[in-house]
Amino acid sequence: MPGLVLHITVKKVKDIVKSSGGDVFVRVNAGKQKIDTEEKLSRLKLDKGIITFENEWIEMPLRRVENSNSIINFLINVIPSAEPLTYLENQDLVKDNHVRVTGVLLFCDEPAVFLAKRSSIKVTRYQTKDDIGREYLKDIPLTIEGDVYNLIYNAVAETKKIIEGVKKLGEQGLESVEYPEEVLHEVIANAVLHRDYSIATDVQIRIFDNRVEVESPGKLPGHVTPRNILKAQSARNPALVRLINKFPNPPNKDVGEGLDTAFAAMEALRLKPPIITETEESVIVVIKHESLGSPEELVMKYMEMHDEITNTVARDVTGIKSENTMKNVFLRLKARNMLEPIPERKGAAAAWRKPTPQPENKKDPEN
Repeated sequence: MPGLVLHITVKKVKDIVKSSGGDVFVRVNAGKQKIDTEEKLSRLKLDKGIITFENEWIEMPLRRVENSNSIINFLINVIPSAEPLTYLENQDLVKDNHVRVTGVLLFCDEPAVFLAKRSSIKVTRYQTKDDIGREYLKDIPLTIEGDVYNLIYNAVAETKKIIEGVKKLGEQGLESVEYPEEVLHEVIANAVLHRDYSIATDVQIRIFDNRVEVESPGKLPGHVTPRNILKAQSARNPALVRLINKFPNPPNKDVGEGLDTAFAAMEALRLKPPIITETEESVIVVIKHESLGSPEELVMKYMEMHDEITNTVARDVTGIKSENTMKNVFLRLKARNMLEPIPERKGAAAAWRKPTPQPENKKDPEN
C-alpha cells in the first residue's frame, strides 16, 4: 500500500507566534532557539518590523535640525509659510532637547555625528569578478554622508561614476559597463529607507567587474521574503518613508514597487534580473551585468564582428567562470557546424573560428 506524505507550508507573518506553552522560538539553521530574554524579544520585534528604531529619541541640540540646510530647503520648496520648529513639533520629531531618529536622518545636515555607522554609505570598488578580497581593492572605499535625501542621490551619482570606469569585453572590444540608472536608484533607495537603523552598520555598495552588490543592514520586514518582495508592500520605517515622500522629486517607492521598477529596467536591456538574498543580518541585492542570451548566442554574436575567439575572451563575453564549461559551449557549436578549432592554434593559444568554406570538387571534362 503506498504511503502518504504530509506537506506543511508555514508562511512568514509579521506577528510573533507563540507555542501552546506560551514560548517563542526562532528557526536557526535546521534547529530552533528559544527567545528567553527581553533583549532577544526586542531584537525579534525589530527584525519583524513590529517596533522600529526610527521612533527612538536622540539627545542633541535642536538647532542641528531647526536651523539646518535640509529643513530650510525642504520648507522653502514644500511649505514656505511654515516655521522649522513648529513643523518639527507638529510631526512629533522633537521634544525638549531630543530628536527622533527619523528627524535626525531627514533634517540634520550631518546625521553621522549622532548616528555613527547608521547613516552613511560605503562604496567599494573591487577589480575582480570573484569574491571580496583586499588584494582586489581599487582605491580607498568611499564614504558618503549627509541627510538621507541627499545621501541617496549622491550615492547613486558616485556609484554611476565609478561604474563608468569599469570596462567589459564586448562585440567591438572594450566597452563601458552600463547599468540602468533607475535600477541603481531604486536598489540604493530601498537599501537606505528600509534598512534596520538599530544595527550599527553602514549600507554597503560593492562594485565588481561584472556586478554591483548593495547590502542593507537588517532582515526583510514583516511578511516580506525574497520570493514575494515584488508583490508585498511593507515599510520598516513608515515615518521616514512618509516624510521623505513629501520632498520634491522624492527618491522612494514602496519596497516592492521600487524593486519592480528595477526588474523591469534590467529586462528592457536584456540583462538578468537582480538577485535578492536574505542573511541573518542583512539583505543583499546583486545586479549582474550578464545578458539573458544563451552562451552560444553571445559567442556567435561576438563572432559577427571578429574572426576568432579564445576561451578567455569567451568567458568574458558570456560571464562563464569555468574553462571547461566554456569548452563545452564551443563543442556544442562545433557539433552544429557553427564553429571550428583553428588547427595551428594549440594549448594556451587555442582559438575558434567560423567554419572555412570547403572548395567544391570539380569534375574532369569528358573527352
